[in-house]
Amino acid sequence: MTKSVRVRFAPSPTGYFHLGSARSALYNWLFARHEGGRFILRIEDTDRTRYDPRALPDLLDSMRWLGLCWDEGPEVGGEYGPYYQSDRVHLYQEYARQLVAEGRAYRCYCSPERLAKLREEQRRAGLTPGYDRHCRYLSAREIADYEAQGIVPVIRLAAPTEGTTEFDDLLRGHIVVNNNQLDDLVLLKSDGFPTYHLANVVDDHLMAITHILRGEEWLSSVPKHVLLYDAFGWEMPVQVHLPNILDPSGKGKLSKRKKKAPGEREMLTYIHEFREAGYLPEAMVNFLALVGWSYDGTREYFTRSELVRLFDLSSVSKSPAAFSYEKLDHMNATYIRNLGYNDLAGRLLQTLFRQGIEADFFTVLKLVPLIRERIQTLNEAAKWVDFVFAAQIDYDTEMLIPRKMDRADALKALRAAREALAEAEPFDEEHIEGRLRALSDALGLKASALLGIIRVATTGKTVAPPLFGTLSILGRETTLARIEAAIARLE
Repeated sequence: MTKSVRVRFAPSPTGYFHLGSARSALYNWLFARHEGGRFILRIEDTDRTRYDPRALPDLLDSMRWLGLCWDEGPEVGGEYGPYYQSDRVHLYQEYARQLVAEGRAYRCYCSPERLAKLREEQRRAGLTPGYDRHCRYLSAREIADYEAQGIVPVIRLAAPTEGTTEFDDLLRGHIVVNNNQLDDLVLLKSDGFPTYHLANVVDDHLMAITHILRGEEWLSSVPKHVLLYDAFGWEMPVQVHLPNILDPSGKGKLSKRKKKAPGEREMLTYIHEFREAGYLPEAMVNFLALVGWSYDGTREYFTRSELVRLFDLSSVSKSPAAFSYEKLDHMNATYIRNLGYNDLAGRLLQTLFRQGIEADFFTVLKLVPLIRERIQTLNEAAKWVDFVFAAQIDYDTEMLIPRKMDRADALKALRAAREALAEAEPFDEEHIEGRLRALSDALGLKASALLGIIRVATTGKTVAPPLFGTLSILGRETTLARIEAAIARLE
């Protein structure tokens, strides 16, 4: 490469930050870091009819959560700013007028009603809807008449009507399009705002973008952009159109619209949903990198620095890849198991707070060894530990009575357990286990039956973290109080 790499991620703030957009941003970021280049964030916010005020905060927060920090862009600045297209409208107007002056574009006065009627007639005739270039060859007098009526025109590109337009895509090779398939696209709307095509090309040139990495749905726009680059006499950046992400079935593109059949799991598609569901950003980055890219076809786990070092565009697939929630769950669980106790405790504490559980760091830290192997997401911790931080627990009294035992048997076992635990000294895991196993022998009960009764009495659950460690964390006072409450229930 003869130029320093400059790539951009250029989302439109029309909705929440989607998985597909996040994967595009990640690949741009990895490529820039791998090549020692610059990663630019540009906000394409000229479509005011679809603008969503919630989208930009969600985008910035989600990108920071994923660790995709930008070198230039909003809140960072840079010498190629401003980085909001709504602040650059005067530039697009200037370049559109330049093309008109050079005969590369023209003013179109056609009303929306005429265009709608034209499209309907073309559809009825079995033709591909498109502009008929009515205003392309207007005389000076006709233009003056339209102007006298106060009609504000749009500006259209004067696309060639013969020959071909050709370009290269790094993943898809050489692509040729017949010019008779291309329309005279609108560059500048009557309200003075640019269309995506004009703003995109002008900004990529003025910001010295060297490579464009984006989803393959934009591939059909490239011939139009080639014409614009040619009209301006500019060099077009290297084109790389990334494969789509398919839904888990592999049959269709992963949609932003939620579809869930009865009994199916909730389909998350926005980055903030994964964050709220308790996924780790490290796991999300690792997983997203593999949805369309592979290092050697077998290795799956990479640190962020390894991804930067190993990422190569030649290893990006041109075939779509299915998104697997099960694979993400497994990867997230592995990342959780590899976190240090203090790190995991801090993350769990924040998660528990968000779920309305008033936990404390040191208690959560004690619980980490008991639950780390049992959870796939941070959110799952609550169902394992909520009873620890509850003032009272509630459960069905019948849960205290194991199979093949009656109420009197369960009551006898709990009374004996209360005495044994009251005498455990110190009240730690080792001594608790010794006391209760000796008690099960003395009562002639299977250890599983005795411990099951105590588990329900102290946690309100039939499935909970390992009992001896749990009781040690609860402490003698809380443990005995809960056993006494269970005895009262049975009595």
